[in-house]
Amino acid sequence: MPIVNINLIEGRSVEQKRALVESVTKAICESVDVTPDHVRIILQDMARHDYAVAGQLNCDKK
Repeated sequence: MPIVNINLIEGRSVEQKRALVESVTKAICESVDVTPDHVRIILQDMARHDYAVAGQLNCDKK
């Protein structure tokens, strides 16, 4: 059973998340030959101040 964790910067709509999990589920099913009911996806929203690149918090980016 594939289990996928996806971390997102907060702000995506439910519709965007729905489209994402549908696309990811389809890709996994095609790639590893499982049915959709075997795919688990965990979405985690992160605040901009909880994510950094190159030593700079995402919330500080201009």
